[in-house]
Amino acid sequence: MAQIKNIGVFTSGGDAPGMNAAIRAVVRTALYYNLEVTGIRRGYEGMIKGEMIPMDRKSVSNIIQRGGTILKTARSDDFRTPEGRQKAYDQLKAHNVDALIGIGGDGTFTGARVFSEEFDIPILGLPGTIDNDLQGTDYTIGYDTAINTVIDAVDKIRDTAESHDRLFIVEVMGRDSGLIALRTGIAAGAEAILIPETKSNTTALFDRLERGRKDKSSKIVIVAEAEEAGGAFEIARQVKEKYPNYDTRISILGHIQRGGRPSCMDRVLASRVGVAAVEGLLAGKRGDLVGVINNEIAFTPFDHAIKHHVDINPNLLKIVEILSL
Repeated sequence: MAQIKNIGVFTSGGDAPGMNAAIRAVVRTALYYNLEVTGIRRGYEGMIKGEMIPMDRKSVSNIIQRGGTILKTARSDDFRTPEGRQKAYDQLKAHNVDALIGIGGDGTFTGARVFSEEFDIPILGLPGTIDNDLQGTDYTIGYDTAINTVIDAVDKIRDTAESHDRLFIVEVMGRDSGLIALRTGIAAGAEAILIPETKSNTTALFDRLERGRKDKSSKIVIVAEAEEAGGAFEIARQVKEKYPNYDTRISILGHIQRGGRPSCMDRVLASRVGVAAVEGLLAGKRGDLVGVINNEIAFTPFDHAIKHHVDINPNLLKIVEILSL
């Protein structure tokens, strides 16, 4: 492998709080090691179209506290094709980029794995997704901020639910992962959570409502968006049919979970893996996700990181059952 002189950095897929902190860490670490840095705007789509800019220390000043991503993000159908990936590689060569660091989730690393197999360019990935659904890291960049955003919102919803004796069905993000719903359900004192990993259904929810305290005036049910019993609207419809006496309301938190200032934990995590990624490339690493496991930096091959979803901790499920009584 030729000596690395210019590292390209990009964000791809859904945005997550802390991506800017990761960009900052990559840029400043590369400069520390006397490397050039090229920012690639709008992910793989921008890579194909040559939307690349040189970055220096000033480029990443005053961004560590900002949500979103200064490099923008986009999904790319063209990159799914061999012709599109060839165009991306040609643009990288034209801009003298000889290594890549991608910040994103499952789709980002799927594309990176294929790209690195087709072309001789080292690529490392940083786990940037609020879903926390990747192997190779205990937590992903953005997850901590997202769950704290949910908690803040649900605490406010609890206030009005308590005032009006209402049952609120609150839908949170997570795609096919229930980790946001599970942890926020515990922290918000939810009466029930519905997540895809448990194959839960409305029968289980009805049972929880039947066994729950009858003297409690408000009830909160947290639902993951991919829950197979249906989204919040479908679950609320069934609850209203079964319990017409409940004043049932719905709240879809949606993209508010992706925005906002990253938490301290997300800023530190992003900084640690950003530094480790640059140093990993210089040490000859390629085709890996850079994460933190048991508080230590870990390199996990893309193939393992994107094909193995995180299992739900059964102890957390038991905690929900015990504490929701």
